[in-house]
Amino acid sequence: MQDSSASPNGAIAPSAGGSKVKRVIGVSSGKGGVGKSTIAVLLAEALAARGHKVGLLDADITGPSVPRLMGLSSFRGESDGNMLVPIISEDGIKVVSINFFVGDEATPVVWRGPLLSKAIEQFWTDVQWGELDYLIVDFPPGTGDIQITAFNKLPVSGVVIATTPQSLVSMIVAKSVKMAGMVDAPVLGVVENMGSMVCPSCGAEHKLFDSLDGSTIEQALGLPVLASLPWREEIAQARELRWSALPEDFKKLADGLASETLLALAAIKKPSGGAGD
Repeated sequence: MQDSSASPNGAIAPSAGGSKVKRVIGVSSGKGGVGKSTIAVLLAEALAARGHKVGLLDADITGPSVPRLMGLSSFRGESDGNMLVPIISEDGIKVVSINFFVGDEATPVVWRGPLLSKAIEQFWTDVQWGELDYLIVDFPPGTGDIQITAFNKLPVSGVVIATTPQSLVSMIVAKSVKMAGMVDAPVLGVVENMGSMVCPSCGAEHKLFDSLDGSTIEQALGLPVLASLPWREEIAQARELRWSALPEDFKKLADGLASETLLALAAIKKPSGGAGD
């Protein structure tokens, strides 16, 4: 039987392979191309910069981009014979991705749904995560069987939804929110990504989309905005998003995302009968 650890809000979460993981935060999106993996990496790095022990599970098996964003694309995964060993970034973040276990990062993972779901489960149960304050999970985009299975296999404390502020996307985000509710995963809020562009020449910020038919995200979805991240040329074109190389103003945006995410986690109602009652 697996060990368990009490999370700060009193919930009891099973730990992976004897590891002690206090909180699991999922980063999800209803569709691809909205910067979900970038947001997962920024959240993990901002939490680590605050002194927390952080892990990052790349559950986007068919489209894994976390190793490259973390500057770890040349690394290969290892095992002690029983458990997989995470790769540790320069910021001390423990990372696991399918790309660490294939010949090269361009090799496609052509698996059917059950194998994809099993791989995500094993990245939780068969990895030496050790003691972590937060495990960030970059979930695959969409709302299908793979995503639902992944949510059911991992003890998710809360979900951050990544989106761009378009009317079409708001409908897709609503599907993601409803899916999270189906698997009892609290939605912490939304990260509005690429809603504006910072001009590389003059530094002025310009809106890229008309906001949700005149409504804000809060009005359209009934969810708080945890952060609004503009499109920045140096971020969009960067091969890696190492914390040490990020512009200071972008670090502040990422730190704000971490702060709002932790506040949303703390606001989740404590279950009756939990630790501390």
